[in-house]
Amino acid sequence: MDTVKILEVKQSIFASNDEQAAALRKELKEKKVFLLNLMSAPGSGKTTTLRRTIAALKDELRIGVMEADIDSDVDARAIAETGAKAIQLHTGGMCHLDAEMTRQGLAGLGEEGLDLVVLENVGNLVCPAEFDTGSVKNAMILSVPEGHDKPLKYPLMFQVCDVVLVNKIDVLPYFDFDMDKCRAYVAMRNPNAKVIPLCARTGEGMEEWTRWLKEQVSQWQA
Repeated sequence: MDTVKILEVKQSIFASNDEQAAALRKELKEKKVFLLNLMSAPGSGKTTTLRRTIAALKDELRIGVMEADIDSDVDARAIAETGAKAIQLHTGGMCHLDAEMTRQGLAGLGEEGLDLVVLENVGNLVCPAEFDTGSVKNAMILSVPEGHDKPLKYPLMFQVCDVVLVNKIDVLPYFDFDMDKCRAYVAMRNPNAKVIPLCARTGEGMEEWTRWLKEQVSQWQA
């Protein structure tokens, strides 16, 4: 695929992002569209994890993806290769998406007829956690090379997430990463967050993640 649709999204001019996010969620519920906000630091493996997720679920769910970046269309091209509906969102230099920007992205993507839409947020452990996008659930990826102490350093990111995917577990022997401490630190910030170790490169642990995601979509559409 030579080109993908690129949409320049604009930050909301309205004061209450939370009100807009709640309204967007209500609309998505009526349409039975599940919106997942996927966050992480750059290089954690978001796009690789997403490609694996699409491959596992594409025969059961109709999937669309919004790739948010400051510039480029690299990730949207990678997702388009999976056969999923994809659009690239440019944030105009901003390091996050808010609810209105997400709404613009959904309009550009066209969520009608989709069961699951994934917003791959801008790679950042700070700004994206501060803005409710209107998503049904928030997920974040913490990769082993980043270290098990990230929940202590970036508390809000872990507080707002429903599930934490610990990616790149294939390199655990080569890094000073303590999975038990990681789980404990996540629980300190958010005792309700589910922690799922996986390796997007090899597929290890992906079944637990995709099962959780399918359950969430099914509950939302019920």
